[in-house]
Amino acid sequence: MMQCCDARAVMKLPGGEKLCKTHFCAYFEAKVRKTIRQFDLLGEKERLGVAISGGKDSLTVLSLLKHISDENPGIAITALAINEGIHGYRDATLETARAFCARIGVPLHVFSYEEEFGMALDGILRRHDVRPCSVCGVFRRYLLNRKARELGFTKLATGHNLDDECQSILMNQFRNDIKASARLGPKTGLKERQGFVTRIKPLYLCTEKEVTTYAFLNGILDAFAECPNAAKSYRAEVRDMLNDLENTSPGTKYSIVNSFLQTLPLLKEKFKDEALGTCPECGEPSSRGVCRACVWMRKVQATKKAEM
Repeated sequence: MMQCCDARAVMKLPGGEKLCKTHFCAYFEAKVRKTIRQFDLLGEKERLGVAISGGKDSLTVLSLLKHISDENPGIAITALAINEGIHGYRDATLETARAFCARIGVPLHVFSYEEEFGMALDGILRRHDVRPCSVCGVFRRYLLNRKARELGFTKLATGHNLDDECQSILMNQFRNDIKASARLGPKTGLKERQGFVTRIKPLYLCTEKEVTTYAFLNGILDAFAECPNAAKSYRAEVRDMLNDLENTSPGTKYSIVNSFLQTLPLLKEKFKDEALGTCPECGEPSSRGVCRACVWMRKVQATKKAEM
């Protein structure tokens, strides 16, 4: 193992290298920029939306992309946040998001489930016996795409990191849903499609531990808050399993994602002609006729009528 310099190490990489604060931050920033170049995530001119929640991942990617925007006048940055309506959690993280955007000079647009769908997530969960993430994820993806398109974004950046991708890869394997895996990667989707705003993941090759360390070292975030519904999700079970594997065999997460990247071109080729239609009710892209968001909107409206 080597020490990068005489300063105290803040991070040990899977290969054994120990990095001090200065060298770790340089390493992290270089890795993000390399990811953007390697996977062609940004063009010379972009009206780039950044989906933020007020958490470590999204604020870190916003901060890094703001630096890139400052260096490249053709890239304009705007933040986009969704208020799901999670009592005691989302209000606080949105305040963090607003303060951070004001500090670095990035405009922020906030949209809510309450205004868009007629009911906050907490209200939906009180009335329906369902895993929170199953409905929240549907509405969140729907709103992010629709609002990104309405705001004229050419791409939408998210804070998904290597841990997130690793979990998604395994979840799709466990569910025998290889078609869903074909839509993963640093740039999501099988191909460009009208109505769907391409999503990019600049933190794709950064572990959650690296992102957390970078965020705290650079004053991006001074406290960690996890969604209270996260522990109830299938993803949380897969996350814990992967963390156990990583603790006993460092580098496991890198190996899973790197091997997946080698097969991803084959998956995209296999499913490239799969038709992505349009929801007949809302007009959003859908792979299954009426989209899942509209199915859930029907349930929400039915519940409200029954209570009147």
